[in-house]
Amino acid sequence: MQVFKFGGASVKDASGVRNITQIILQEATKQLVVVISAMGKVTDALEELTWSYLKQQADVSKKWQAIRAYHEQIMRDLVGEASYKTHFASVFESFAAVEAFLANGPDSNANQVYDQIVSYGELISTQLVSAYLNYQGSDAIWVDARRLIRTDDAYREAGVRWETTCENITNTLLDLLSTNVIITQGFIGATSHGFTTTLGRDGSDYSAAIFAYCINAKRVTIWKDVPGVLNADPRWFDETVRIDKMTYLDAIELAYYGANVIHPKTIKPLQNKNIQLYVRSFINPQEPGTAIGPFTQHLQVPSFIFKINQILISLHPKDFSFIAEENLSRIFGVFAETGVAINLMQNSAISFSIVTNNEPEKINRLLTRLSEDFQLTYNDNLELITIRYYDQNTIDRVLINKRLLLEQKSRYTVQLVVKEN
Repeated sequence: MQVFKFGGASVKDASGVRNITQIILQEATKQLVVVISAMGKVTDALEELTWSYLKQQADVSKKWQAIRAYHEQIMRDLVGEASYKTHFASVFESFAAVEAFLANGPDSNANQVYDQIVSYGELISTQLVSAYLNYQGSDAIWVDARRLIRTDDAYREAGVRWETTCENITNTLLDLLSTNVIITQGFIGATSHGFTTTLGRDGSDYSAAIFAYCINAKRVTIWKDVPGVLNADPRWFDETVRIDKMTYLDAIELAYYGANVIHPKTIKPLQNKNIQLYVRSFINPQEPGTAIGPFTQHLQVPSFIFKINQILISLHPKDFSFIAEENLSRIFGVFAETGVAINLMQNSAISFSIVTNNEPEKINRLLTRLSEDFQLTYNDNLELITIRYYDQNTIDRVLINKRLLLEQKSRYTVQLVVKEN
């Protein structure tokens, strides 16, 4: 048994759907679970729709109709104008469900509303792909991940209830896998009361790992628009190197520090059951990609991760006392309450500094709370550069025309907070 995961870029148009259909059909004789994200930039569009709906703005209908028209055009391109409504009847049922939801005013908290609306990106994309696979002669079965992945009620960042989830998945899928390809959603689950939840942005990789863990899959393949895991983002480096093999630990570290090829939560469930993960190109599916598994050799080349739009915040006690354990406990509590993730932290006797993504709404709430107890200074418009397996030459290379504000080193990793000169 194996699990495939396709992201939004792979199904952004009819050509993409045809392409992944061919990849799936080539594996159709094997026991296969296919996890698919929302198409193209639909999650972003549904987020914008959600904020408009919560504020009851006049453009709700316009935004929804644009999302609907985008999917309808893909369906027309796949099977033609005359029959697309017949072949994709399940998609139109989801359209009707969204429209019924939007017809009423918000009646629950914003995060719960977000999950109810944004989850339709995955539901619609998988209904569409499943219907097209069957149109092409495959025995594909669409399965609602909300029936299988059980979570708590931490909407937008739900925690998985592993025991119940694995019981649901094995009871539902194992018999079906003997004769069918399973098409299901990434990113979504449901509470024990049946309310839709999401697992965090870009959480479809994690969903693939959950399914693989529960069915004891032999391997997971994440299909991307890159040839595998590269040692640097090609947007930042002219010359990049594809990594052939990578240890679980290196993959976890790179994902944690912000490498956007793999979701940070993905690796650990696979490592726990020794399931290998492959990152391969849906553009060139014949290429081997990158294998992540129980290998012993660490990376042979430095790996670079860049995060832009960072803010460095430094806290100082108002009474000029030391930063002690009770201060840190209060500080971390505020970060947790405001939902701000720490990308780097460093403390001294009289100060505590953190680097985080500069998300204005969250940062404003954070600074307001922290200023009650601490004096604050901050720098914005910064970059956070992480180098795994660094040497001085690699550090010097990334500091050209940069001003270094903060540096933090461990045995294998250095993090540099810099500002453009």
